[in-house]
Amino acid sequence: MKWLSDPALAPIVQKVEAGERLTFAEGMQLYDTRDLNTLMRLANLRKQQLHGDRVYFVHSMRLEFTNICYVGCTFCAFAAHKNEERAWDYSPEQVAEQVRRRYMPGITELHMSSGHHPNHKWEYYPEMVRGLREAFPDLQVKAFTAAEIEHLSRISKKPTLDVLRELQAAGLAAMPGGGAEIFADRVRLQVARNKVKAEKWLQIHSEAHSLGMRTNATMLYGHIETLEERLDHMDRLRTLQDDSVARFGGGFHAFIPLAFQPLGNNLAQNLGKTDFTTGLDDLRNLAVARIYLDNFPHIKGYWVMIGSELTQVSLDWGVSDIDGTIQEEHIAHAAGATSPMKLSEQGMIRMIQHAGRTPVLRDAYYNELATFPRTPATEAAD
Repeated sequence: MKWLSDPALAPIVQKVEAGERLTFAEGMQLYDTRDLNTLMRLANLRKQQLHGDRVYFVHSMRLEFTNICYVGCTFCAFAAHKNEERAWDYSPEQVAEQVRRRYMPGITELHMSSGHHPNHKWEYYPEMVRGLREAFPDLQVKAFTAAEIEHLSRISKKPTLDVLRELQAAGLAAMPGGGAEIFADRVRLQVARNKVKAEKWLQIHSEAHSLGMRTNATMLYGHIETLEERLDHMDRLRTLQDDSVARFGGGFHAFIPLAFQPLGNNLAQNLGKTDFTTGLDDLRNLAVARIYLDNFPHIKGYWVMIGSELTQVSLDWGVSDIDGTIQEEHIAHAAGATSPMKLSEQGMIRMIQHAGRTPVLRDAYYNELATFPRTPATEAAD
């Protein structure tokens, strides 16, 4: 511990080295410390304990089948009313055509999350999934956030567990982690008043886990939440993961902090906020998540939100997954994300290799499809 400059972290260092769980108070110490060098080292150590130098990515396609939404989240710049010129709404056949237009050999994951459409009937959704599975049997469909599942429960008048069962029977492979935002009621009332409540979000993911479906979890940070509310969010996820692993043998694959994008949305305008989260805040958040969420296999650095360069740096801060190639992304970019719309598979491999790590191509289930060891050519800077 010769590199330790904050003596208050000494007991935490000992716990992390022993693979032990931190308390909430210790998690807050990680947020409060100025000893960022130690924070980075601890997060990297926890990641090394789980994955060595391996970093995962997926050859994926992102598709939003509609941006029409009635919910009115204040942080959102993606949603549109159905009469707006910028609105789109694909039929199941058009969704399949959009996938066909963008499809490239090797894509294994189709990631879909969209608006809460006020007029689609329940049958639209399993029909869409079933059609995709029939047209693209090699694609794993990861779709419908817990917020969308609650919406489908309302329009179908079915319990959320039955909605999940029927979508799974139609071919749904996994659920994304969106809609979580921040669980604290104080924040949720201001940023997502009409969206699924925190307890229901957690219940829906537990139900998905009970069906053997693996999911992700997100957290939207960098707006009006406190550091305590960020950690409370993680704490609730850690508790649910304990339960899912104990009862169902598995639960969440990854935790994904999403940096607030401050352009084109009511929340940013009301706050007078035009600045993005800082690089140090992004890295600290990832590191705290890796150390505190000891039962989550992966912490994901979502390059769309924080940029590919900082994502590469984050591989020293506990990140073991950098998401996917994506092809096109509209939700974050509508709110001001300045990252590219897509990254090539080769670009992701090089990003990981040049950070001194071993790239591993995965699918939506985290099955390892290919490993790309470092070569002498990648050890030197371009």
